[in-house]
Amino acid sequence: MTNTHEQQLERGTSVLEVPGHWIGGTVVAGPGDVRELLSPVDGRVVGRSPVGTPETVDRAVRAARAALPAWAATAPGARAEVLRRLADELTRRQEEIAWAITTEIGVPISFSRAAQATFPAIVTAATAGLVDEVEWEAERGNALVVREPVGVVGAITPWNFPLQQTVTKIVPALLAGNAVVLKPAETSPLTGPILAEAATAAGLPAGVLNIVYGDGPVVGEAIAAHPDVDMVSFTGSTAVGRHLAATAARTVKKVALELGGKTAAILLDDADLDRAIAETLQFAWSNAGQACGAWSRLLVPAARHDDVVRRLTAAAAAFAPGHPAEESTLVGPLASEAQWSRVNGYLETAVAEGAVVAYGGPGRIPGLEAGAFVRPTILTHVDPSSTIAQEEVFGPVLSVLTYEDEADALRIANGTAYGLTAAVYGDPARALSFARGLVAGQVYVNGAAFNPLAPFGGFRQSGVGREMGKEGVEEFTELKAILR
Repeated sequence: MTNTHEQQLERGTSVLEVPGHWIGGTVVAGPGDVRELLSPVDGRVVGRSPVGTPETVDRAVRAARAALPAWAATAPGARAEVLRRLADELTRRQEEIAWAITTEIGVPISFSRAAQATFPAIVTAATAGLVDEVEWEAERGNALVVREPVGVVGAITPWNFPLQQTVTKIVPALLAGNAVVLKPAETSPLTGPILAEAATAAGLPAGVLNIVYGDGPVVGEAIAAHPDVDMVSFTGSTAVGRHLAATAARTVKKVALELGGKTAAILLDDADLDRAIAETLQFAWSNAGQACGAWSRLLVPAARHDDVVRRLTAAAAAFAPGHPAEESTLVGPLASEAQWSRVNGYLETAVAEGAVVAYGGPGRIPGLEAGAFVRPTILTHVDPSSTIAQEEVFGPVLSVLTYEDEADALRIANGTAYGLTAAVYGDPARALSFARGLVAGQVYVNGAAFNPLAPFGGFRQSGVGREMGKEGVEEFTELKAILR
């Protein structure tokens, strides 16, 4: 998109339309209502999308089932080539993708371009490149062990990283030979039509990817319950994940869940504080903290607490909230008024339970009252057992906790119901040793770079299964042993 779109977003005159569901390679209108998407900047209507029904889901599943045999029989190398072309198409559409996501959930355009619009193409290309890493067949004595597609996959994705979370599900599922029925989050549907266009241009056969829009309790529930859906892959809250898993269990489906997190970033006593603090704020407050892997807890040696807090508050000024269309904005609004109420409620509870506001705090921001803007916040004197230290906030809130020694730090870091991501800073050998003791599916040591070939997923209530990497492809397969 061009600067014209930026001006439209600023003036509230741009209304982006999702023309219909994408089923069997065609746009399908209705049945169902139309949802208006409200800007988190000022509440104006910025988009519209269809609201599907169980009948819409059934039509999409039938289309996927019909397309499945031919796609599953396509050689893995040929499937990978389609996905490489898809990566190219997504790259070509990055500016359009960035503005769509900024429009619907208020992510600053700089972050949309740097992450929201670029990661999907990177992950798609990296996944396609794994085609020769997966052991599709293996001889074991008199057995031929064959890795086959699960069948029809229902993918239910969240609003916070709309296209990124979509491709981490559908691309490995497609590489493995499955057909997919995708339900994007009802509040962030605008990249769905872009994805459909890109997939068609890449040569993906009609019906292999189907997209149904609508509410989770209706469309998501229908996907999980449908007897012709063979697997459900869901990213979202732990509570909804438990419910969908129970629904899927009634028809004994395979289920993959990527759920909540409560990431701890641990500063060992020899950590490079300048680097650690800069990166902690970035990972805590990017996307307005609306990420399952957001660094929401910072564990520091008790003796260094005051120095760390001084450095944090000094660096925090760069993260002043602003209009997401402004290139300089690092923190935009939360995705909705409902999300604002949730995060503000957590801040009020934290203060009531004894936390001290070192920066930010609850309440509306003067001059930005019309939108879902929350102050990026640093809390100190946070008890490890308090609500703010135990529950996923999903907002730009960083809690500073102190520890006495490494054993104490490990106890606090592992002391939640979650186990998705973690981070540690310090001498590389010490930090690596500490990382091995963390209960988390992915650990960043000294600010290591994102790796699309590394498996991602959680322990405990952070989920079941893995996305990305070779393991993410294998998640969408079944094993068959042919004895001869």
